[in-house]
Amino acid sequence: MAVDRRTFLATATAAAAIPTRLDAQAAAVVRPEDFGARGDGVTNDTNAFAALAARIQAMGGGSIALSAGRTYIVGRQAPGRGHAFSPQPLIDLEGLVRPLSIFGNGARLKAAAGLRFGAFDPATGQPVHRPMPNYSEGDRASPYSGMISVRGSRAPISIQDIELDGNAAGLRLGGHWGDIGWQVPGSGLLLRDNLAQEVVVNVFSHHHPLDGVMIDGAALRSARSRFEKLVCRSNGRQGLSLVGGTGHDFVDCEFSQTGRAGIASAPGAGFNIEAETKPVRDVTFTRCKFVDNSGVGLLAESGDSAGVRCVDCMFIGTTSWAAWPRKPGFLFEGCTFAGSVVNPFPSSDPGKAAQFVDCRFTDDVALSPTGRLYVAGAAGNGIVNMGTSDNVRFTRCRFELGLAGVLPWGWRAIYEDCTMRQVSRTAAMTKGKYVGRSVIDGPVDLYGSMIVGTVILNGRTVPRGPVGSDIRAW
Repeated sequence: MAVDRRTFLATATAAAAIPTRLDAQAAAVVRPEDFGARGDGVTNDTNAFAALAARIQAMGGGSIALSAGRTYIVGRQAPGRGHAFSPQPLIDLEGLVRPLSIFGNGARLKAAAGLRFGAFDPATGQPVHRPMPNYSEGDRASPYSGMISVRGSRAPISIQDIELDGNAAGLRLGGHWGDIGWQVPGSGLLLRDNLAQEVVVNVFSHHHPLDGVMIDGAALRSARSRFEKLVCRSNGRQGLSLVGGTGHDFVDCEFSQTGRAGIASAPGAGFNIEAETKPVRDVTFTRCKFVDNSGVGLLAESGDSAGVRCVDCMFIGTTSWAAWPRKPGFLFEGCTFAGSVVNPFPSSDPGKAAQFVDCRFTDDVALSPTGRLYVAGAAGNGIVNMGTSDNVRFTRCRFELGLAGVLPWGWRAIYEDCTMRQVSRTAAMTKGKYVGRSVIDGPVDLYGSMIVGTVILNGRTVPRGPVGSDIRAW
């Protein structure tokens, strides 16, 4: 949560000092200043960026270099083209056949003040408020689809050291549009159906009315995409929406404070895995943070998604669940969850059920940037709320609940070598199969459990076998 503009600029300056080898095919470098951009934080440079994008499009690829530390004001709308107000494209590229490199050098693209977002009357320019859902295209006003949008590229893409500022406070907010809230285009970075590798490094995408980043990856490709030091903060709907594609790696990234900047639309997640028309497969997170979002930190609920691995990640839920991984093949290793987790995927196939290894679950508000946590245990549910929990597995996990938190609620999870401590006097329903050696301190009801290994409950060893039930239940 320490990234701000000063930190971002320092990181970008350090990165700029490292020599970068460009592919020979991408050696043609264009700059927004070549097309009249001022980058002075006052002049609207939309036309310059549109002309720059047209040049790159005509070349089929190339390199874009922004001037170090400058702020380019972008975004312009006009009535018509089937919408109340349509945006002028910015860096909008499609079908590139040569590599694309964007060197931000610590520069910022900032949305112009006064851009409309939501439902408006095109004749008067004033907001309109209709019953929801509202899908009237004639009402829709979008400030931009993506500040940077790359679609259908067949060559590698590299984007680094750039800040994408949606200037949410400067928008003119209209009525709701879509199924709920404002489901209107307006994201920082948009990547769609690109077939080669995508590399995004040190990008700070914040205060956009929709998503910090939207990824709709190609259904079939062999290349992987890598996102490193990507920070998505204070966006309206999602920090990042992954709605399709295979092979995405996120390293040292942050997805935080979604819905905290005056514009909030459901689901309000830090990171939402929501396969729409294409499956989502093979996603990894390493040392990533999902912190203080209005909705779920990491959400996977709808569509054909599977195969997600999280290593050394931090999930902090302040007003909603820290994580909601209701899709097959989720593995969490060495992660910390502050606040409650819900709906880890159960399955009769152990290979599909959610797995937690060497993880910590806590209600310690000292980990929260706001001094509060969403702890469902206060309502009688567990720090992990499962219900159906077949083969959900906790291996060497620590449950450290010193306030209102209650130990996991479930019936058929598997616990191996876990330590559990609960201060709340609310009875915990931490039922399941116990293997290895687990130590539990707190008011836990084990009726219906199967003890295969050793369980020490409040200082006493629980006899092996079924607890108060017929062994045939297992």
